[in-house]
Amino acid sequence: MSDVLTVRVEDKLYQNRYVVDAGRSHITVAPHEKPSQNLVAMIKLCPAGCYSLNETGQVEIASDGCFECGTCRVLCEPAGELTWAYPRGGYGVLFKFG
Repeated sequence: MSDVLTVRVEDKLYQNRYVVDAGRSHITVAPHEKPSQNLVAMIKLCPAGCYSLNETGQVEIASDGCFECGTCRVLCEPAGELTWAYPRGGYGVLFKFG
């Protein structure tokens, strides 16, 4: 039997780098009194963990570390719940492997 090296996803993701564009988030959540089900779902669905509920029950985003996977874009942008754009050149996620 051969030895199989097991690598956790978190260990692979740790090798990626993120260059923060201070003060210029590429994702903006639209103002809302009560978040939609889709916005609330992003708290669990975002693989980078960028979404959270604040103390008033509104969904917020901290886009530092965003993988730019587009999950939130597919789920929330068509309904106008957020705006999403690629970060400026030289900023955002820098994948080490691909």
